[in-house]
Amino acid sequence: MGAKRSSREKGARRALTLRLALGEGVALGPGKADLLAGIRDAGSIAAAGRQMGMSYQRAHDLVAALNADFREPLVATAMGGTGGGGARLTPLGEEVLRAYRDAEAAAETAVADRLAWLRSALARRD
Repeated sequence: MGAKRSSREKGARRALTLRLALGEGVALGPGKADLLAGIRDAGSIAAAGRQMGMSYQRAHDLVAALNADFREPLVATAMGGTGGGGARLTPLGEEVLRAYRDAEAAAETAVADRLAWLRSALARRD
């Protein structure tokens, strides 16, 4: 997945929310995926959290959990100071984000006809 953000990552309303239970107490869903995408795009945990309306502490805690849950860290950080700090996705972080987005797209494709039918059955709200 390139640096360009999809409409899904920009906060567009999702027709389907995918939460993957990966193991005992380990899940990957849209919030963590959007945070990873934000870090990839902004180069900062704080900036990614702000874009999502999330406190730095919450964003930092989610990154710490993600890094602990996988065999290698998904996010690498650099200390601030005169040279500046920042964060970036590791190669595994890029792969995990890509795998999640691929699963999300496959799920959306799989339910598209059912979702269309359900929407057609809604009461009109004029």
